[in-house]
Amino acid sequence: MKRKIAVLMGGRSLEREVSLASGKRVCDALQALGHLVLALDVTADLVTTLRSERPDAAYIALHGKYGEDGTIQELLEFLDIPYTGPGVVACALSWDKSVAKHLLTENGVMTPPWITLTADAFKQMGAATAVDLMGAAVGGFPVAVKPARQGSALGFMRVDSEAGLAEALLDALSYDTAAVVEKWVDGIELAVSVLGDGDDAEVLPAVEIAPKSGRYDFSARYAEGETDFFVPARLDADVLAEVTRVAAHTHALLRFRDVSRVDMIVDAAGTPWVLEGNASPGMTETSLLPMAAAACGMSFQDVVSRVVDAALSRGDSGIEQS
Repeated sequence: MKRKIAVLMGGRSLEREVSLASGKRVCDALQALGHLVLALDVTADLVTTLRSERPDAAYIALHGKYGEDGTIQELLEFLDIPYTGPGVVACALSWDKSVAKHLLTENGVMTPPWITLTADAFKQMGAATAVDLMGAAVGGFPVAVKPARQGSALGFMRVDSEAGLAEALLDALSYDTAAVVEKWVDGIELAVSVLGDGDDAEVLPAVEIAPKSGRYDFSARYAEGETDFFVPARLDADVLAEVTRVAAHTHALLRFRDVSRVDMIVDAAGTPWVLEGNASPGMTETSLLPMAAAACGMSFQDVVSRVVDAALSRGDSGIEQS
């Protein structure tokens, strides 16, 4: 049945261009599936347009702030428009890396040791005088420093000694009001995508990420040819089985549904360490979820159809979004 689907993309986050690329691919897929598509850049006119058009569902192709932190989800619930992807609580949990790591740790999921410091802790409480304690607090150098709430590796920096911490913290805090200092784990970097939820959740093949520069930064993520990918990851079967289990467990703990991506590192001992969960994975030509789906025989249209059908079913049945 043809339905009217609003594809929300762009917006004002630092990941705007990536979102526009994801949104265009989603629009093309939805049109090919026979839906009536409204391609909407998220601007001050969004609510007026949604109230006028009354779409049957909204496909969230937004990345970063406002798209993954629960903002757009809360607004769509207020407007009574079913939407794709995780609900408000799941987005709020996963968007804050520190909060998500606390939840994972409390439930037995391995995540690198970390501390979180806010800008206010530096400005109002003298946290800068304790920079010398930070490395030891997470188990020694090297460490990763990153904004607590940001995506696409923006504001991320590896720090090999205390001398580099101040600069890295200032950079991270330019993207957010809190910074995470996390023990660096050497190993194989993976992205593990999950579709569905509950007993119907399906973990897609793990994608191994091998950036040619050695760092999976913003450029390595979105510029073609800068990173090699292997699907499934080149790991022993028992390690891949554990990776799959951990991804499914993380998906459930963070209350994800429809679609998510769990980023992790597998160390030399074969232990998966979860770095974060993503509520709105990229859908661009170089994105990892479509790559994983293709490896198990799913086309991009198949993925989009499955995700949008889940949102439409919630709207048809009157199930609350969150």
